[in-house]
Amino acid sequence: MKAVNEFKMTLMSCSSNESFARVAVAAFIAQLDPTVEEISDIKTAVSEAVTNCIVHAYSERIDKIYISVAIFSDRTVRIKIRDTGCGIPDISKAMEPLFTTAGGERAGLGFAVMQSFTDKVQVRSHIGKGTTVTLTKRLSFRAGANG
Repeated sequence: MKAVNEFKMTLMSCSSNESFARVAVAAFIAQLDPTVEEISDIKTAVSEAVTNCIVHAYSERIDKIYISVAIFSDRTVRIKIRDTGCGIPDISKAMEPLFTTAGGERAGLGFAVMQSFTDKVQVRSHIGKGTTVTLTKRLSFRAGANG
């Protein structure tokens, strides 16, 4: 299925850009007139994915985070968040709740949160080359909703 609208942006992996990323994605999908809960869910999932780039992919440096958002005619939203960082050695393990490589105050719930707030989370990663997280969510049909 071909996207009816899409946008791309590139951010540096500064923690201050996490909030901008989630607000920018939310502003773009606002054209579909999502519910407050749907917007909140998407913002939370994007926040978790971007935070993973900042904390894990680029733990030793600042680098670029690539975000693309596509909207489809059936009100599905696909968000791709990509880094060119260290990669994930074991995706299955990384997606287990409470697993973290960062230690400290990290709870290891990033992927679990993403999964609970979207319909589908897909992770592709290559050691030394980076990771792409694809979040997919289909928004509800509402009377008067655009799309």
